Amino acid sequence: MKKLGIIGCGWLGIHIAERLSDRYEIFVTTTTESKIGALESKGFHTTLMNFSDTLDFQIKEWNVASDLDAIIICVPFSGLRGSQIPMNGKRQNLLNFLGDYKGQLFLMSSTGVYPQAEKEFVEEDQPTKQVESEQFILEKFPQTNILRFGGLMGGERLLKNYNISNLEQLVNHIHYVDICSVVEKMLENQSQSKVYNVVAPFHPNKEEVINAQKNLPYEGERATMGRTISPEKIIKELDFEFQYPDPRYFHVDK
Repeated sequence: MKKLGIIGCGWLGIHIAERLSDRYEIFVTTTTESKIGALESKGFHTTLMNFSDTLDFQIKEWNVASDLDAIIICVPFSGLRGSQIPMNGKRQNLLNFLGDYKGQLFLMSSTGVYPQAEKEFVEEDQPTKQVESEQFILEKFPQTNILRFGGLMGGERLLKNYNISNLEQLVNHIHYVDICSVVEKMLENQSQSKVYNVVAPFHPNKEEVINAQKNLPYEGERATMGRTISPEKIIKELDFEFQYPDPRYFHVDK
């Protein structure tokens, strides 16, 4: 059985691990000691590891890294919407933890790397060399796949459950089921050095989404302009079909 590492096994990491656990032996890290029991009860080999913002010379290479076929990094390395905040120590701690890893590697990034502008953004609009929170790992591990996620949704994470402002804004959301499918397909393809927007292809506004999730009609005008992130590259290159293409229906089980 192949072996998969997930660094930072929180909400998203657990979904990915559960999806792949029938084909991979799963090794994970968590920052919270109280979560170790729950993770190990799922059959995951668990390491307690916190990547602090300051350089920690005690962090050595993950003792299982050389045995892993792939590693997925779910630890955030940028601020909100890609804001530039000092993370050099945290990033170096991660690089030290990875050691001289040669296998397939994924960094979970965010569509927050794109500017606030009313246009449709594609990957080439923001090259990785201009994104500090992505470039730091590519310099040492050029094989890294960069996945830029929209707002993480699905399950208990639905827009209707939050106190939302700016209801007229278009959304760039992604259901965790589709994230798992993207990762699964890229693992199968042995993808390397790819940069993809992972965002549902439909972009209704927030009010449309909330009303649909509350089974209420939407009587406003449908916005056609706004800041949207295009998933066309991943659709084309991976021949990918979204199970949840429309955020209005993320609450509907499929």
